[in-house]
Amino acid sequence: MINKLYENIKSFFKENYKFLLFLICLILFLTYEFPYIIYKTGGTIPLSERVEVEKKYEEEGTLSMSYVTASKGTIPFILLSFVLPDWDLVPLSDVTTSGSYDNVIEVGREYMDEGIDNAIISAFKLSSYKIDITKTINKVIYLSEEAKTNIKIGDEIISVNDRNIGSITELQEYINTLKENDKVSIKVLNDGKSYEREATIYKAEDDTLKIGIAFHTTYEYKTEIPVSVKMKNSESGSSGSFMMSLAIYNALTEEDITKGLDIVGTGSITSDGVIEEIGGVKYKILGAEKRHADIFFCPEENYEEAKKVKDERHLKIDVVKVHTLEEAINYLKNK
Repeated sequence: MINKLYENIKSFFKENYKFLLFLICLILFLTYEFPYIIYKTGGTIPLSERVEVEKKYEEEGTLSMSYVTASKGTIPFILLSFVLPDWDLVPLSDVTTSGSYDNVIEVGREYMDEGIDNAIISAFKLSSYKIDITKTINKVIYLSEEAKTNIKIGDEIISVNDRNIGSITELQEYINTLKENDKVSIKVLNDGKSYEREATIYKAEDDTLKIGIAFHTTYEYKTEIPVSVKMKNSESGSSGSFMMSLAIYNALTEEDITKGLDIVGTGSITSDGVIEEIGGVKYKILGAEKRHADIFFCPEENYEEAKKVKDERHLKIDVVKVHTLEEAINYLKNK
C-alpha cells in the first residue's frame, strides 16, 4: 500500500514537474520581499466613527484624519512604483533599523498609542471638562547602532541619574548638560521588575550629544466624562493625533466648529497641544483631494511641501498651516 502511494506521488511529480516549478517561481515572484517599502496615495478616516464621548455634541460637517498607504516591497509592487507617478519606492533602512516591514508597523502602533493619549489630554485642556494625569510612562522603542548601553527595548524609564524624565525633550536637554564619554545611570522597569542600566554619552555626526535611545510617552489619566478612540489593528502612527484632538474637542463643545465643512488634516500632537511635523504629506493631501474636502490642515513644517503639491496638481482644497490645536480651533471658529 505504502509502495503504491509512493509510486503514485513519484509519477505525479515526474509528469507535472514543469508546472510545479512554474508555480513555485510564480509564488516567489509574487511574495518575496525585498528591503523596500512602497508609499502610495492615502485616504481619509472620518473621526465621528472613531471618537466616543459620553454626552457627545453633534456636528454638521466632518473631521477626518488622512493617512498614507504602504505596501511591502514585493516584485509586482516594486515594478509598479516605476510606472505609477504617486507610488514611491523607499529603502526600509530609511524608516527602520531592523530591515523589517512588520517592525515599521509595530513601532507605528506604539506611536499611535502615544498619539491617542496626547489627543485626549490636549483636547480636554482646552475644553470645559477636567482631566487628571495620574502617571507618565516612558517606554524605550529604539536603540541606535552607536548606543553604548545595556538598555533594552521595552524598558520603562523611571529616572536618569536620579532625575525624573518626563519626555524625550527633557532627556535631551539633560544630556546636553553633560560631556562626551560621561556615563549615566538609568533606572528602569521591565515586566514589573526594577533594573539599573547605564549608558555612555557619545557625539553624533551632527555634533549633538546622545545616548542612542528613543522612547514614546503614554499616560494614565482620569477624565471628568468618559472618552475613547477606536482604532483598527492595521492602523498605526501618530500623524492622526492632531485631528483626533480636534474631533474630541468638538465632541466636548456645544459650538460646532465644523460649520458644515469637510475638514481633513494631519500632524502629530503633543500633550500640550503643539502640532508637530510628519512625513508623507504629499500622499495625505492627495487623499484629502480625492475626498473633495474643503480644508486640509497641516503642520507649519509641512506647509511648503503641501502647498507645492496643491499648486502643481491644481488642487481645489484650501491648505492651512497650524502650529497648535488652539490655533486650529480659532481658525474654524472665525471661518
